[in-house]
Amino acid sequence: MTYAFDGAPIDGWAYTDVVDLARRTPSWLDAPISAWSTYGLGVFAVLMVLAWWRARRTGAGAALLALAVPLLVVLAYAVNSVLKLLVREDRPCQSLHVVTLEACPAPGDWSFPSNHTAIAAAAAVALFLVSRRIGYVALVAAGAMAVSRVWVGAHYPHDVVAGFVVGALVASLTMIPLSRRPDALAHRLATTRLRPLLVASTAARRDTTPERTGTPT
Repeated sequence: MTYAFDGAPIDGWAYTDVVDLARRTPSWLDAPISAWSTYGLGVFAVLMVLAWWRARRTGAGAALLALAVPLLVVLAYAVNSVLKLLVREDRPCQSLHVVTLEACPAPGDWSFPSNHTAIAAAAAVALFLVSRRIGYVALVAAGAMAVSRVWVGAHYPHDVVAGFVVGALVASLTMIPLSRRPDALAHRLATTRLRPLLVASTAARRDTTPERTGTPT
């Protein structure tokens, strides 16, 4: 027999209020929120590519930091997944028996913390340390992802808060030390086949060698 944690006493009332509001909201608003909740993580992938492309033109160290972002996101997902297995909290739609926009997952698909939110938060914090302009966009997107996961009924509010904290902590604890001295490692890697990933290609050099011309005698 599998024993699971019931998170409803923590903030089940808030979850129910949000889900009820989502059911009363017109479908033209629910549809984009549901789409964002399901596919919004793709936006963070685009932001990672954009940050890397811009960082290559700044220097090898900046490019190395940008390349580290997806690795940190995977690490945050792994840490969050371990916490899910340790806590084993039932999904709120299973405990509270409410109708939600997103189909209720099967038992054993644990709720705490939110994977979507952890991934989004890790990407946002890491991107902020690469490019503040892109990072601000990513942070807003991460906040929207957290809200959307409650809106569609997939998570309690405390699930997404915990997921955000996990993602932000993993990104901060790994990215900040790396950002202090990225150049030494970047310069080593720039001498390998990884150079195109770290240094933007330069325009072809013009041939400045003067032509030899015959001189009259």
